[in-house]
Amino acid sequence: MGHHPPRSRRLSHHSDLGRWEFAFREPDPRLRPYVQSYAGFDESGIRFHRRRELAIAHVAVIFNTGPAFRISDPRESRAPETYAHGFIGGLYDSYVVTEGSGASRGVQVYFTPVGAHLFLGLPLHQIAQQVIHYGDLGPEARRLEQRLGGLEDWDDCFDLLDAVIAARIADARPPWAGVAWAWDRLCASHGAVDIGSLSAELGCSRKHLIAQFREQAGLPPKSIARILRFQHAVGLLQSTDAMPWAELAAECGYYDQSHLIRDFNQFAGSPPSDFLRRRLPEGGGMRD
Repeated sequence: MGHHPPRSRRLSHHSDLGRWEFAFREPDPRLRPYVQSYAGFDESGIRFHRRRELAIAHVAVIFNTGPAFRISDPRESRAPETYAHGFIGGLYDSYVVTEGSGASRGVQVYFTPVGAHLFLGLPLHQIAQQVIHYGDLGPEARRLEQRLGGLEDWDDCFDLLDAVIAARIADARPPWAGVAWAWDRLCASHGAVDIGSLSAELGCSRKHLIAQFREQAGLPPKSIARILRFQHAVGLLQSTDAMPWAELAAECGYYDQSHLIRDFNQFAGSPPSDFLRRRLPEGGGMRD
């Protein structure tokens, strides 16, 4: 039998920085409200060992099938924690630093907050602002890690995730639909919708909306709106390095250039100019 062409998008890089390959695929269309995308990663010979993981408005679940990672929160003084297997990154209103050994391999799922709430089966405020071991969720979680570790083809991994996530979400208790609706409005506007307008359109109080976001997303809607606006700015920077900071700030809905820089310092640990200097080629992320 011949090899089937990959159904995922591939990026690769090989230089004195090291070698890395990434595979990206969207989930089954039925899962689009719950999963933003899948990513597979395989790295070796990496000459640097620390990356910054920027704040994102998605919950990342990483199935680590390679060497251990060490992860630290720059706002805390305690030593980095080691993650030999899978882990979950709840919503953060900062960045975190990951340290590797020079090689890594695994699969990452970017859940929408509602999707993570349904898949993980727990209130997301319990994992907000922290990273937890995926295996702590029980034997079923550990079995999924083992099954993914036994697969070599990225598309086979993504197919397995499609099936497992669809089954878990089908069995989950449906959440309050207002959070999913508000999430879609925030994403479509890159965080530009006023929270008071969202609660008014839903016919609920701001307090109720914030409480539901705490349960189903982990952070209040205003914080998520800020992260979405920051993500929009990062996306524009990735596509064009030459946009003046004041123009970028205006395009993304910041009050002024200093407002843009404050958010970059909080969510990336650096102003935009330093972000560009630290950015790695071919999807490699940001060096610390």
